[in-house]
Amino acid sequence: MTHRIGIRRVHGRRPRLLDLFSCAGGAAAGYARAGFDVDGCDVAHRPNYPFPYHQGDALEYLAHLIATGEIHRYAFVHASPPCQHGCALTVGTNRSQGWGRAHVDLVAPTRALLDKTGLPYVIEQPNGRAEIRKDLTLCGEMFGLKVIRHRNFELGGWTIEQPAHVPHRGRVRGYRHGRFYDGPYVAAYGNGGGKPTIAELQTAMGITWTDVREELTEAIPPAYTQWIGRAHLATAALEVAA
Repeated sequence: MTHRIGIRRVHGRRPRLLDLFSCAGGAAAGYARAGFDVDGCDVAHRPNYPFPYHQGDALEYLAHLIATGEIHRYAFVHASPPCQHGCALTVGTNRSQGWGRAHVDLVAPTRALLDKTGLPYVIEQPNGRAEIRKDLTLCGEMFGLKVIRHRNFELGGWTIEQPAHVPHRGRVRGYRHGRFYDGPYVAAYGNGGGKPTIAELQTAMGITWTDVREELTEAIPPAYTQWIGRAHLATAALEVAA
């Protein structure tokens, strides 16, 4: 597979990361930039995913890796289980072959399997989900992006300090109750109502390898996981040195 985002891969020297519920690879790209080799898994066909991936149910695949011992190829696991159960964002789930079908809650079973791996991990969810521990919250303004896109992360088997939240510089551009508001951020969700063009959304998120709106609006900016990945590698290096 051709890698389209300019990330150099050095096999045998970079730790390997498993990206579950991978969608189009927003999280994966950040981890790769931080220093990981990445393999993805998603139930849907993801031709824009810029790394090797397995098409299939993420939890079934993780259970298979644990049962066979193949999970030991990996040093770290990232999981973004479907957020639509109990959340205002309702555009699809891991078990959908398209968008906007049945909504299920996969956070608890994902955590249970991740705990069985014995590996450090991250579970990512948007605001509005009470099922995860909010060990870390990141925002686009922390990285100078043109989206807000708050995301919460539960850290399993490792810890890192929460960085200071940076005050927002204004509103998210778009219509609210029939009135248009301008602002420095674009809305990285939905369609219509003053939402950004595909090109604007790509620029705002820092994602250039897919032009599918649904994939862009489901993704997290790579800057988030680049920061997380570097933080974890630094923490692991300190533990080895100690």
